[in-house]
Amino acid sequence: HGGAFLDALAADGAPRAVWNALPGPLWSEELARAVAATLSSGRGALVVVPDGRAAARVDAALTALLGPGRHALLTADAGPEKRYAQWLAVRRGAVRAVVGTRAAMFAPVQDLGLVAVWDDGDDSHSEQHAPQPHARDVLLLRAALDKCAFLLGSWGCTVEAAQLVESGWARPLLAGRDQVRRTAPLVRTVGDEDLARDEAARAARLPTLAWQVAREGLRHGPVLVQVPRRGYAPRMACAQCRVPARCRHCSGPLEGQDGGVLRCGWCGREESAWHCPECGGFRLRAQVVGARRTAEELGRAFPAVPVRTSGREHVLDTVPDAPALVVSTPGAEPVAEGGYAAALLLDGWSMLGRPDLRAGEDALRRWIAAGALVRPQTEGGTVVVVAEPTLRPVQALVRWDPVGHAVRELAERAELGFPPVSRMAAVSGTPAAVAEFLAAVELPADAEVLGPVPLPPPPPG
Repeated sequence: HGGAFLDALAADGAPRAVWNALPGPLWSEELARAVAATLSSGRGALVVVPDGRAAARVDAALTALLGPGRHALLTADAGPEKRYAQWLAVRRGAVRAVVGTRAAMFAPVQDLGLVAVWDDGDDSHSEQHAPQPHARDVLLLRAALDKCAFLLGSWGCTVEAAQLVESGWARPLLAGRDQVRRTAPLVRTVGDEDLARDEAARAARLPTLAWQVAREGLRHGPVLVQVPRRGYAPRMACAQCRVPARCRHCSGPLEGQDGGVLRCGWCGREESAWHCPECGGFRLRAQVVGARRTAEELGRAFPAVPVRTSGREHVLDTVPDAPALVVSTPGAEPVAEGGYAAALLLDGWSMLGRPDLRAGEDALRRWIAAGALVRPQTEGGTVVVVAEPTLRPVQALVRWDPVGHAVRELAERAELGFPPVSRMAAVSGTPAAVAEFLAAVELPADAEVLGPVPLPPPPPG
């Protein structure tokens, strides 16, 4: 249905679609084609992406398709002067197409014909300051107010995207299962039972299957290793009773550093004489191993292979098509020329075990984003995920079916009355102010009030 969507844009139409993109690097080119079709109808277009790297890819695709000077790039990396000049050009109507990060959702595009958002599940789309607008919600409102086309694209699928389709507000843009299987990598799992039987996994971090896939992949190109946490050993615990190790000054989590130094993740104080308050033990173990420690261990396991890291401190944009181990945190994965030969998704329990309504959805989105950078199964591309294979997000990854996962998640939330089926609002303040608000506010008859409850104290530091 992608061709019909583009035809509708070119014919001055206002189609609305949720697009589940095929694995691979072509998503930016497809977005550029949608923008070009909109411009051909004499209207403007606005594309919002999560970060500067994604914006640069769409920028390059638009330049290749439209030529230079036909669109504006609005990102923080451009600097205030250039960004303001671009904003004025958009305001005057000199430029009719915009691509940018979150703040671009308010760009004053003239004769708006298309609003598009890529990877709406990324946290970067949500403004942290009140009123905390989300790029997806703002663009939904702009599409309704301006009666223009709307496109939500991603390799994955959020529950909100599934609701747009289920409600009939948007149409799905999906490839057939045969085409998905041809473009997706092979996904293999390593669960708890496999780890219990695996002697290598007990002695080292890498399960035997992951080690074998990495070794085979390195014969044909780079191998991606996704680790949920940055740093060396972001979380430590007592080796005897597994109680988390905490700072005696502020109760913050103790983190392992290079050279065996312990430092508090909140107040930054070093701890040289830690002992467990529960059992009195003095030995520590890593609860979670970070990207830097993982790179160190992989360097020992594959001594002749270069190891590169990509994370918050230094994000790589691309890596060459040559044997290398690329250790990355979620969202910082560089694009490999020709695709990765394999990917290892480690410590899946760390993402799935978060006390968050979106834990499963976020884990699947991050896994699929990494897997989408791997070569197709027909070219030998393989992904190994270290997570319990019976869990729903893991099964969805194996089938490469993020839409099915989101639809089932939406049905469960509908039964429980959870967002996005219901709308929730939080009000905080002094007890007197909250009581005054509750006495004055006029709520719908079916509204449910939870609380008031005490606010949790903010973390020190």
